[in-house]
Amino acid sequence: ICFFLWSFSTEFYYSLSQQKQNVDIYSFYINSTVTSRYATTVITSRVANTLNESQEIQFEVKIPKNAFISKFRMTIEGKTYDGDVKEKEAAQQQYNQAVSRGQSAGLVRSVGRTLEDFKTSVTVAAFSKVTFELTYEELLKRRLGKYELLINAQPMQPVADFKMDLHIQEKPGISFLEVKGDLSTGDLANAIKTTRADKDAWVTFYPTRDQQTKCKSCGENGLNGDLLVTYDVERRNPKGEVMVSNGYFVHYFAPSDVPRIPKNVVFIIDRSGSMHGRKIDQTRLALLRILSDLDEHDHFGLITFDSEVSLWKRELLKATETNLENAKSFVKEIRDRGATDINAAVLAGVDMISRHPREGTASILILLTDGDPTTGETNIEKIIANVKEAIGTKFPLYCLGFGYDVNFDFLTKMSLENGGVARRIYEDSDADLQLQGFYDEVAVPLLTDIQLKYPGGTNLTKTSFSLYFNGSEIVVSGQITDNSVESFTTEVIAVSDTIMTKDPSDVPPENEDFMQRLWAYLTVKQLLERQVLLKGQEKEDEKEEALQLSLKYQFVTPLTSMVVTKPQEGEVEVADKPKEGEAPPRPPGGFIPFLFYIYQPDSVMNKHNCHVHIMHVLSNYFMLNYYLLLLIITYVQLLKQHYVTFGALAVNKQNCTHPAEEHSNWSYFSKFVSMS
Repeated sequence: ICFFLWSFSTEFYYSLSQQKQNVDIYSFYINSTVTSRYATTVITSRVANTLNESQEIQFEVKIPKNAFISKFRMTIEGKTYDGDVKEKEAAQQQYNQAVSRGQSAGLVRSVGRTLEDFKTSVTVAAFSKVTFELTYEELLKRRLGKYELLINAQPMQPVADFKMDLHIQEKPGISFLEVKGDLSTGDLANAIKTTRADKDAWVTFYPTRDQQTKCKSCGENGLNGDLLVTYDVERRNPKGEVMVSNGYFVHYFAPSDVPRIPKNVVFIIDRSGSMHGRKIDQTRLALLRILSDLDEHDHFGLITFDSEVSLWKRELLKATETNLENAKSFVKEIRDRGATDINAAVLAGVDMISRHPREGTASILILLTDGDPTTGETNIEKIIANVKEAIGTKFPLYCLGFGYDVNFDFLTKMSLENGGVARRIYEDSDADLQLQGFYDEVAVPLLTDIQLKYPGGTNLTKTSFSLYFNGSEIVVSGQITDNSVESFTTEVIAVSDTIMTKDPSDVPPENEDFMQRLWAYLTVKQLLERQVLLKGQEKEDEKEEALQLSLKYQFVTPLTSMVVTKPQEGEVEVADKPKEGEAPPRPPGGFIPFLFYIYQPDSVMNKHNCHVHIMHVLSNYFMLNYYLLLLIITYVQLLKQHYVTFGALAVNKQNCTHPAEEHSNWSYFSKFVSMS
């Protein structure tokens, strides 16, 4: 069996190696331009088929989850084939028609932690070449005082001509810039060159073929990792940065010279049975760190829940050293048990804050859960209505969903209804750092009840915000009425330490062509977010507006798909924008049952068409005990996919001598294997 497994793996690896040798990625360029936080990235891969026969060539890249694909094209023998962004249902209909003709293959788009996969393929003639080009766009979001431009590179082989060119342009000037990531380690660090001027920065990454195999995550398949550029801009104007161009404007507002506001924060922690093990351990660890970071002027509360709701203290306590030590002792004793009563827990948190109002403070509610409501009120719409009525727009609710079993759509809607956001916490070794990282983003409120007004502006993105946190940024974009720059001004009204400010400013015009696309990008993002909360005709109107903008600007969004009709084969491929709530195809952990049917033909060559579902080639090549072999391979697969709970294996044997006797001579047995 060991010899067989070794032989098979060697042959399989040799097959892959041969395929790689017959495909030469002779050029791979990544070009990204950031203009006032709006990034446009173009990935161009040029590939040659070195075989004397046609073969299928793949193109696979990873893009940031926050990005919209805006263009894809293939060029073969001088002819260009462009992808076309269509309404999702129309794209699906075209795909289904291709399926009915036997001409179909789907572009794979799957959700990862920070990146999404994009993969397609095309058949290329002998000794011919193909060029793939993918463009995506995103607005960089400021978190913890910095912007992050994330570029992934994984060409699948060392490339003779690999180039990555990044150019950042920021009108106020760049205050700092740092290059990090897997691709900046080892010998690859010598391939990175950074050049800075007052308002511009350039980062080039030109590794040699030899360097491409020598980094932390690299190997004989070449580069495999990320380059992460972090930076921030100068902020000399407390009113923010306003830019106007071609009838559009964008306002970046991120004051830092404002005193922090003391906060009231209540943590609502799920301790139900599903939080067992690493989840509850990491939650405890994160809470202990968060408690240590509370400011002495903050007030806090702790609520844990399963089928019952437990309050550490009935009222908010000041973050004194004694109170924090007592709270940490409570956190260390949190144990998982019982069901999940989200409704009662959140309402208890709302009541705790509402019963102890304090002037000149900002209140925040943070819910952490890993599942659906299973006891008490379990109707999701009713829970959302109850929470919305209780909060009454007084403060935001932030929902953290732990893992992929959680109903993320429910958490998203409940948080949006109450001025907050939902964030997924991924089940990984750093889940505690993810929890702490989210808290750090909301740890220092500076402004409350922010309203931005733009006399002379129209078609505005969101202009009202309940809180502004230190290290973040408010971005508003819109159109200028009748393109009249003279009549356009800005006003910022906010509460800072109970002081109201009103700052009008005049804006000189600029010549920036990116601004219209930034406005469209931000508008589509916010329309998609808002329509989650709407019903009936109003929901349909918002959805239609987002759809039309997506089509106009060729954005692949949850409402649109990119259709690519491949040459020669006439196959149709469809690229969709996946939802954050969708689990990846193979999530780690959990239990997946395997049921394999093994048909054992009389002839080694399987002449009588006894269909072999799994391992048919292997069973023909080796006269081994099929069942023992199957147990071993299943066990290896479970380990490979990290299914570390338990598994069950059922093996079904059939002896076939003739198609007419296909369903005769059955012998059954089953074996169950317990694994940990």
